[in-house]
Amino acid sequence: DFLAIAVTELGSISERRTDRLLDPDRSSGLTPFLATDPGVSSGYMITQYTAAAIVAENKVLAHPASVESIPTSGLQEDHVSMGWGAATKLDTVLTNTGRVIAVELMCAAQGAEQRGANLAPGTSAIKDVVRSVCEPLVKDRPPGVDMTAIAELIESGAFSRIEIGA
Repeated sequence: DFLAIAVTELGSISERRTDRLLDPDRSSGLTPFLATDPGVSSGYMITQYTAAAIVAENKVLAHPASVESIPTSGLQEDHVSMGWGAATKLDTVLTNTGRVIAVELMCAAQGAEQRGANLAPGTSAIKDVVRSVCEPLVKDRPPGVDMTAIAELIESGAFSRIEIGA
């Protein structure tokens, strides 16, 4: 239960960073929604809706299963941990949060390239891993394929295997 709550908060923080990247009033000079042709193209606008919806789902799933004990087995087990339910909810929260972080990584790579940022070696390596499955957004396209591909990289541990200065 507590891990699901903590991971839910990580997803919330990631979504807020994504929102900041996409909001022209708070992104320090990036185009609205990181669009290459603002006003004509939507850029990554819809990805923030997706991330926000996933975060909202996680917040529902973060309700502790352990507070919902129901006596079982003819009252032999008068206090049941509900651990199985907590574990299955955690699995969903982990998958969901991987998708929220995938959206952030997709947007961060686009923003860094748009700005022409000189990235630190670790950040550059992360961007390169993202770009191995997600091309820069030049014109609008459905973001689901890219989000899923990056989420799969997260699940596979690809980012944890990045070596810097080796």
